[in-house]
Amino acid sequence: MDSKGIAVIGTGYWGRNLVRNFHMLGCLHTVCDNDPETLANFLSQYPGVEGTSAYGDVLANEAIQSVAIATPAHTHGVLVRKALLADKDVFVEKPLCLSVEEATELTALAKERGKVLMVGHLLWYHPAVLKLKELVASGELGRIDYIYSNRLNMGKLRREENVLWSFAPHDVSVILGLLGDQPKSVQAQGGAFLHREIADTTVTLLNFASGVRAHIFVSWLHPFKEQKLVVVGQRQMAVFDDTAPWDKKLCLYPHSVSWDGKVPVAQKAESECVALTETEPLKDECQHFLDCIESRKTPRTDGVEGLGVLRVLNACQQALERSQPVVLAGAPEPRAGAFVHETAIIDPDVEIGEGSKVWHFSHILGQSHIGRDCTIGQNVVIGPEVTVGNGCRIQNNVSVYKGVTLEEDVFCGPSMVFTNVMNPRSHVSRKDEFRNTLVRRGATIGANATVVCGHTLGEYCFIGAGAVATRDVPAHALMIGNPARHAGWMCACGERLPEDLHCEACGTEYRSIGSGLERIT
Repeated sequence: MDSKGIAVIGTGYWGRNLVRNFHMLGCLHTVCDNDPETLANFLSQYPGVEGTSAYGDVLANEAIQSVAIATPAHTHGVLVRKALLADKDVFVEKPLCLSVEEATELTALAKERGKVLMVGHLLWYHPAVLKLKELVASGELGRIDYIYSNRLNMGKLRREENVLWSFAPHDVSVILGLLGDQPKSVQAQGGAFLHREIADTTVTLLNFASGVRAHIFVSWLHPFKEQKLVVVGQRQMAVFDDTAPWDKKLCLYPHSVSWDGKVPVAQKAESECVALTETEPLKDECQHFLDCIESRKTPRTDGVEGLGVLRVLNACQQALERSQPVVLAGAPEPRAGAFVHETAIIDPDVEIGEGSKVWHFSHILGQSHIGRDCTIGQNVVIGPEVTVGNGCRIQNNVSVYKGVTLEEDVFCGPSMVFTNVMNPRSHVSRKDEFRNTLVRRGATIGANATVVCGHTLGEYCFIGAGAVATRDVPAHALMIGNPARHAGWMCACGERLPEDLHCEACGTEYRSIGSGLERIT
């Protein structure tokens, strides 16, 4: 591309950094700012760079192939649209705009005109986040259970937007990217102390259909700067501390939990810091934009990614204003490719994954999520607010009540029973006493078995037909009888393991860990 092809629009708190980096990369053509004195200062600092206070001049200049927009958030939508219509590639600081409808239109417009549209979600150009994504994708952290982030400071206080929109987009972007998913619902609360209509601090909870939970705590009324992202995996925990020195920005904690009878015991291990190449993420972000212009490839943080973040931010803002949970737009509709028998009843706010089948006379109640490739048999009731993971098989005459969560590949045999309260009476309402039940990945519950509420069934455990599970069940445990007792171990393939824990059917080897088993090969 022409080495003199980019105009930076807005040179305020963050725009000045874009000016510096694009100039350093040899592609800064024009600086556009509506303050004459500010503009004059930049032109004196960067000789040879043109300046204007009129956005129209930038759009009309054929030597300018692209724009980088760093103006207040409420102006982004209009400026991006005008640039795309003027056949300019666009980099825009977060957020893409303020409404999901407008973001959808802008993303479609960029695709229609063949233009690059990139959103400034800076953390996706940070070596620590890229390495963290690699660790999550490779399974090195194990199954992800929980993510939380703190972005706190006593710094620039904004009046044009609240702290949710100012601080949280980066963390939302990273969490969505690490999980590769959108939350099914969000909750938020905050406090407005400097101005009654502008939140200075917010806490946001993201609930994912997979069972992962995430929270984001942001504040610009904090005594010191803190920028941490913690990812809690089944095997390891990872901490990204952006305020730490480079050799300590990303550290792994291989902590574990063992069981002494029914008592969980924390087993702490030494942390290990991950080696990273020291770089300026903003420079890498600007270079990525230039590379996408040259190659016409889709940016890492393109308009579609920006739209996904915006959907979550808008839902969080609604939750903040309503003081109640918000289900994300788009979640209620079953996905294309799901089969629902004509006699089944699916409430409006239910999501059913592609490839799943719901058979005769079954009812899926409100705010429930059924994953991909599931089979829901006849006369099954699920919900309300129940999550069923991908690949589950729920046989005939099963009720999966509120409070029950099934992870991936769970098998529920015919007429097995989940309970949700300990001491039910028909004349006493106990809806505020529901106890949660978690069934981990790959577990099997046999026909006519009963699972008493308030417990966790471990990965690949096997509850025999007619058994009554009254306590937590270890991973791979075979449980039989009433009350269910531990009678052996089961391989993930479904065969009973011999004493040496070497599966004769598939060759997998296991070892004891805590009260359960861990796969070796």
